Amino acid sequence: MKEGSGINQEEIDRLFKPLDREAEAGGYHLNPDTPFTQELVRGLLINEKRYGYAACPCRLASGNKEDDLDIICACDYRDPDLTDYGACYCALYVSQEVLKGEKKFQPIPERRPPAEVRKKPQPEPKTAGISSLPLPVWRCKVCGYLCAREGPPEVCPI
Repeated sequence: MKEGSGINQEEIDRLFKPLDREAEAGGYHLNPDTPFTQELVRGLLINEKRYGYAACPCRLASGNKEDDLDIICACDYRDPDLTDYGACYCALYVSQEVLKGEKKFQPIPERRPPAEVRKKPQPEPKTAGISSLPLPVWRCKVCGYLCAREGPPEVCPI
């Protein structure tokens, strides 16, 4: 156990193993550097104890779950970071290219808007149709899985 964290290795393993299974089942990959990844899992557990939710360990959570919904792991920024940089901001998740060593880690800019921008009221869409969605909807040609995000997932999570 790290000094002062209150989290032991058994607790880390209890979250790490299912997190890894769920990532792989969903078409994602955890960082292959196990000691590094376990430290990120420790951070998730610390935030879970501190705030009552698993806020991303690489960002400062407010303690207000509603304000932090975008940074609860897996955060809203994971998929675009994986697409653009091969890893999420904290490098808990990596792309297939990074996992295979075909792409190197690189600095990832912060995508999360400042608090004052996040708290501005968003205008309601004028129509309830599909054209009013803020993101494109991607459909898997094999199973029909749908997801709304900037770009299609690397692999279908189904």
